[in-house]
Amino acid sequence: MEKELKKHIESSLGLKITSLVPVSGGDISTALKITSGADQFFCKYQAGDTGYPMLKAEKEGLDAIPAAGFINPNKSIHLSKMETGGCLLLEYIESKSPAEKDMIQLGRQLAGLHTVKAASFGWETDNFIGSLPQYNVRADNWARFYTSNRILPQMKMAYDKGLLGKREIPPAEKVEMRLHDICSLCEPSLIHGDLWGGNFLIAKNGTPYLIDPSVSYSHQGMDFAMSRLFGGFSSSFYRAYEETS
Repeated sequence: MEKELKKHIESSLGLKITSLVPVSGGDISTALKITSGADQFFCKYQAGDTGYPMLKAEKEGLDAIPAAGFINPNKSIHLSKMETGGCLLLEYIESKSPAEKDMIQLGRQLAGLHTVKAASFGWETDNFIGSLPQYNVRADNWARFYTSNRILPQMKMAYDKGLLGKREIPPAEKVEMRLHDICSLCEPSLIHGDLWGGNFLIAKNGTPYLIDPSVSYSHQGMDFAMSRLFGGFSSSFYRAYEETS
C-alpha cells in the first residue's frame, strides 16, 4: 500500500517524496510520516467504502477548530479519494511528553473552545466516532439531540448485532425525559467529540494540538466524559479548565 500512496501523493501534489515511514497514530487507519525535501507531513490512509467519508469528516472538524480561535489542530493540507479508500495529508508535529504547564494550557484552551456556542445542538453534517457513524441532526435541546443521535443509534447497532434484545431498548421518550431531568439547562458548545488521551499532542515547543476530532455542538461535559474514559489527562488540566470557564 505504501507504494500506491507514494505514487498517489506525488501525482496529486507534485511532490517528490524522499521518505515514507510508518508511525503510530493510526488506530483504525494507516499512518505514515512523509518527507519531501525539507518538508514533513503526516499521512492517514483509510481503506474501504467509508475511508474517504471518514477522512472528509475529520478534515471538516480539523478546519472548524482553528476557526474558533482558541486551540490548534494539526492543519489539514490535502484530502483525496483513491480507488481503495481515502488519503488525508496533515501537518506533521514533533511531539513530546506533556509537562504540567502544557496540560494547564490545554485545559485553558479547551475552556475557550467550549465558549463557542450555536443556536441548536448538532452539526452541519454527520461524521464518525472511530469507525462508527455518528449522526448530528439538529435539535433544540440536548436531551433530544443525545437520545436521537447518540443513544438510540448505538442501541440499534447493538440490537442488529444480537447484543441487545427488544425488551432492553427503552422508548425514546423515556430516555429523553430522563436526560432532561439530569440536564435541562445546557447550551450547545463546540466540542472535540472524541477527546481521549490519544487525541491530543504537545509539540516540542509546548503548544497543545487537538487531533482526530468528531465535532458537534453538544454538551461540553461530553469532552470530559471521554477524557476520563481511558485517562491521560492530569488534575492540573481539569483545574485549569474550571478556573478558566
